[in-house]
Amino acid sequence: MPPNEVFLSHSDVDRATAEDLNNVLIAHGVPVFFSPNNIGGAQQWQNEILSALQRCDWFVVLLSPDAISSMWVKREVAFAMNDPRYENRIVPLSYRDCDLDALEWLNLFQMINFKGDFADGCRSLLQTWGIGFHPEHLA
Repeated sequence: MPPNEVFLSHSDVDRATAEDLNNVLIAHGVPVFFSPNNIGGAQQWQNEILSALQRCDWFVVLLSPDAISSMWVKREVAFAMNDPRYENRIVPLSYRDCDLDALEWLNLFQMINFKGDFADGCRSLLQTWGIGFHPEHLA
């Protein structure tokens, strides 16, 4: 079943890849909360992130050394792990090799490999929701 809205958690260092992923998901009809696109000027960004975490029904995290050392990614993951709405709806994306000790709970979930071909990673992620991948939607 396709998500109503996906929360895309990422480190700012990985923003370019997160933005590419955001664009692919949107092109495939998946609504995404992606903070650089969804938080406008003069908005209280902490409040917007909390509101999105409370609203979204799927949580996707782009994992890298920068993500696991990010205070905000850790907070977002902790929120998702403790919210029953996200049960069986947390999808970690293995983007760059990292030590998951800081986010050890994510070892409980099947990772989707984004280390190799970006299109293959997108295809696998979309399959999670029964959505067919259309490579023409890659930017």
